[in-house]
Amino acid sequence: MAGKRKAPPTKNPLTTKQGPSQATVIGIIVVVAFAALVGFGVYWNSQPGEFVVPRNATAQGVPTGNEAAPNKIDIYLDFQCPACKQFEEISGTALDELRDTGQAQIIYHPIAILDRVSPDQYSSRSAAASGCAADAGVFRQFEKLLYANQPTEGDPGLTTEQLTQFAQQAGAGPDIGQCISDERYEPWAQGITQQAFQAQVQSTPTVLVNGQKVDNPTPDGLRQALAR
Repeated sequence: MAGKRKAPPTKNPLTTKQGPSQATVIGIIVVVAFAALVGFGVYWNSQPGEFVVPRNATAQGVPTGNEAAPNKIDIYLDFQCPACKQFEEISGTALDELRDTGQAQIIYHPIAILDRVSPDQYSSRSAAASGCAADAGVFRQFEKLLYANQPTEGDPGLTTEQLTQFAQQAGAGPDIGQCISDERYEPWAQGITQQAFQAQVQSTPTVLVNGQKVDNPTPDGLRQALAR
């Protein structure tokens, strides 16, 4: 990856009692220098080449909406990322409207890049759990609940029991607990993370409209990108 790489901040710049504003979206993107991760190359070389894909998902992510929609919006996210939560708070409703009105298909790519700041690998565990939610057809509802209950960065993440509770609250059946406990779709999440690395995704959230990165992914920024 060419150009300068930004190191992650030592303090969370999002710790504030004030709500997010659209103008701050560009400044809240969490930059991740993939190549700087300890043992990163060894980690990727150890990943399985094949994995089980959840129902209602693909090997690349979780598509929502009409496949024949005239536009595609790709979102790379990490459930432990505070900026991803803020992006959802600012632009989540607009994304739902674009999907529900048939203007765009939204493809979510849950990746795990913040395990290094988690004592219990919450990025990987939550991404794997989202595969179980996709399998049950409740990915989007589950995503919203995980952001609404996001743990503080650096603290332990949600437990398996809590992830199961939120998945069931999202509409999944009782069997989802076993899927989450087994981390059944962790290889799938690792595969999506590897694809993000290969595509030189360097931050979360990263938002692409028809393959082009949107630097200001507010509702207005998304609509302007669609208009182009």
